[in-house]
Amino acid sequence: MIYVFALQEALYLVPYVLIAFGSWILYMLFRVTETLYANKTDTLIYRDILVFRTLSRKQKNILSTQNTFYNKLSPREKRRFEHRIKVFLGETKFVGREGLVVTEEMKVLIAATAMMVTFGRKNYSYELVDYILLYPDVFYSAANETYHKGEFNPMQKTIVFSWKDFEQGYRITDDNLNVGIHEFVHALQIEAKKSNDIDALRFERVFQRILRRLKHQEVKDKLDQVGYFRAYAFTNQYEFMAVIVEYFFESPVNFKEFFPELYYHTRTLLNFRYGGY
Repeated sequence: MIYVFALQEALYLVPYVLIAFGSWILYMLFRVTETLYANKTDTLIYRDILVFRTLSRKQKNILSTQNTFYNKLSPREKRRFEHRIKVFLGETKFVGREGLVVTEEMKVLIAATAMMVTFGRKNYSYELVDYILLYPDVFYSAANETYHKGEFNPMQKTIVFSWKDFEQGYRITDDNLNVGIHEFVHALQIEAKKSNDIDALRFERVFQRILRRLKHQEVKDKLDQVGYFRAYAFTNQYEFMAVIVEYFFESPVNFKEFFPELYYHTRTLLNFRYGGY
């Protein structure tokens, strides 16, 4: 009798096991298809399936009155942007230094910058960023014994900002100087070296394509001739990429006019198709 009941119980579970197994097969097929598609086109099939987290009225007001990018988005894109900001705020700890009091406005504006940079990605979180440290002004860095406006420390999973300089870069949207964008790009660069995530692999692949293109003599000559990018961009390959992403967001029209191929590579790097970019 016990065996009969055990058999009936097992038979009862069979449909659920088949459903679970079928779902796993479909998921694996989708992951393979997604990877092949990303490798072939350098784009993603989808970004967000679930968008359910909402910001408070105060937080939305900060965005609508102070964030140019947010106001360029469609209603559907705004909901996704808000959801991602809410996730970032929940995952990241903000700490004020030298007596600086971190306000809700500071948090939202920093989160908006972070999520703007990754808005084209499926994996929009920063796996190497757990803390944001804010100083009132430039701060001394023991790493290279000098004063910085911004710094990314992957070992401590921390981005450090001078709030004065972050705010200046945020408020002035057409001078191609944005320390927030710059440091968040550095975080993505290091992540791309360490992660096997589809976004990281695609980022690194396009990054290397850009670097190879920069070795061509005609590109070098044009960079020297036009003098469009500031000198700091040529410090090394990582600074170059961080700087051109600043230019991508702050002067896309001029960027596209002077260096159309590099512009489109940068747009592909970020998988960006929003707000007229």
